[in-house]
Amino acid sequence: MRPKSLFALWLTLTMGIGAYLAFGIAGKDKSIFLPGATSDGHYQIEASCGSCHTPFGGVRQEACLNCHAAELAAADDSHPEKKFTDPRNADRVAKLDARKCIVCHVEHRPEVTGAMGVSLPADYCYECHAAVAEERPTHKGMAFDTCAAAGCHNFHDNRALYADFLVRHGLDEPDTAGAGALPARAARAVLDFAERLPLTAADADGPAPSDSARSDSAPSDPATVDAWAASAHASGGVACTDCHRPGGAPWADKPPREVCRDCHKAEFQGFAAGKHGMRFSVGLPAMSPSEARLPMRRDSFSKTLDCSSCHDAHAVDTRRAAVDACLSCHADDHSNAYRGSPHFYLWQSEISGEGKPGSGVSCASCHLPRETRRLSGGERVFVQHNQNANLRPNEKMLRDVCLSCHGLAFSIDALADPESIGRNFSGRPSRHVPSIDMSLSRTN
Repeated sequence: MRPKSLFALWLTLTMGIGAYLAFGIAGKDKSIFLPGATSDGHYQIEASCGSCHTPFGGVRQEACLNCHAAELAAADDSHPEKKFTDPRNADRVAKLDARKCIVCHVEHRPEVTGAMGVSLPADYCYECHAAVAEERPTHKGMAFDTCAAAGCHNFHDNRALYADFLVRHGLDEPDTAGAGALPARAARAVLDFAERLPLTAADADGPAPSDSARSDSAPSDPATVDAWAASAHASGGVACTDCHRPGGAPWADKPPREVCRDCHKAEFQGFAAGKHGMRFSVGLPAMSPSEARLPMRRDSFSKTLDCSSCHDAHAVDTRRAAVDACLSCHADDHSNAYRGSPHFYLWQSEISGEGKPGSGVSCASCHLPRETRRLSGGERVFVQHNQNANLRPNEKMLRDVCLSCHGLAFSIDALADPESIGRNFSGRPSRHVPSIDMSLSRTN
């Protein structure tokens, strides 16, 4: 081949590759630049490279804290940065300097990434706790790759596993401590609406004649009006136009998610921090069940996750959102076993009126737990819409969920047993975690 032909071929290939890379940089799909698979916690936002990476500057610590700082503060982080800046720990820091998140959590390395996105060898605790068997005889003979086993220790959050807590709840607590009940949710989500009077079907207000796409002056579907009139929105004085014509804007048949966010700020904040809505926080399109790494129902693949995916826009049926909405997508063993579990029977009992309000156990009871927050007007109960907040790790569920109905020992064993989780906690756990036993032995 002649030199001119080789040069032309080289030039064509170079321009083609350059155009391909330029298109990738400018386009939304940047997967061609990924050096490896992203962890389960971050794969949804992997196309938003700038959320974590700074050009030629690597991953900034601030990028991690933008998403996780509040969570670490709430957890009373067991290994905060100040622990590593303490001069007394200088020798340990020389071995493992965990002041930056990326020391322990390196993305795009699936071959070395374990549970909780940790990319260090499983015995990393040894670097600082080599003498633990001398300090705690109960740990003699234990391997250092078992420290983070379920029900033992967590690097950041030990609120339900520290010794004093284990001892306090470890003395003869029954497996099931009577019929628990969830606290009642805040009746009105928006303080500005507190003075509004309830509305009825006669108060339904629809598109104005000025809306070019509409000529009628009220909603035309009686079923829609009836659903709205029986909803919490109507009882709270929220009219049709509050959502469909916010601030006098043109009528929108499908209001944007910002309309929900403006009234339900706390709920949306949690939603956008969890796997259901985390893409919104980085400007990416909504998540679809077809993209999930967990098993999902094939008939849900065409859905996209938004507020209305779980909440009917007019009926606002929180009971549907608490169970049926979840099971319309999720198809893992734990979800599939729910309708045959004792939790579901309690849920059915509450719905039928036999059980007291809040005594039923839905999917949301555990994965969207209720939180009490202090506001200027006093304390109010919100539903935490970050569905994976208490699954990182799942022992975080012990304090705000499990102990409402169960003893701590039973709860630790159940959450540490994959088979028990798979059958949605029907029957007793098949394994026992000795954390409480060890803590009690130190007090004797």
